[in-house]
Amino acid sequence: MRILLLGPERPEMIAFFERLGEEVISWDQPLVVHSALLKEVSYVISYGYRYLIHEEIVSMFRKRAINLHISLLPWNRGADPNLWSFLEDTPKGVSIHYIDKGLDTGDILVQGEIPVYADDTLRSTYERLSGTIEDLLYTYWDDIKHERIAAKHQQGTGSYHRAKDKEPYLHLLTEGWETPVQNLIGKAK
Repeated sequence: MRILLLGPERPEMIAFFERLGEEVISWDQPLVVHSALLKEVSYVISYGYRYLIHEEIVSMFRKRAINLHISLLPWNRGADPNLWSFLEDTPKGVSIHYIDKGLDTGDILVQGEIPVYADDTLRSTYERLSGTIEDLLYTYWDDIKHERIAAKHQQGTGSYHRAKDKEPYLHLLTEGWETPVQNLIGKAK
């Protein structure tokens, strides 16, 4: 199987798939609907990809395109989910879901919550979220690939944020990525 991995280069993930005999093409640029690249792949995985995937591309890969999102959907769809989970004090976790025509709105395959500790920072929670979602992908990849997981519709309204939505709160990030999350909890409620 040839997998198109959308988003920043992820050597450990590529190595995981290659150990399973999968071929991986890593891509971090906008996808064009009639790209020859799309004809060469049989599965799409988006993880940290910053571009919208055209609806026509989504329809080409129905049930063969997933997104790894570091929020407990339906909470914190869109940009900066880790930050918003603290600013709005919403559930903290990760979701692997099918890609559909919406933004982070597809049916959920696997989810996991993460613990938060008193000394956590934005960096430590981001790293925990990333580790959790990667572990879930590695654990459930065979079941996802072979459609052995019953996908569930997202329940409730949740929340959505664009990258520019965080601008009024940037002053709270006094230590950048090392900002203690305890200093952010509920500040955007």
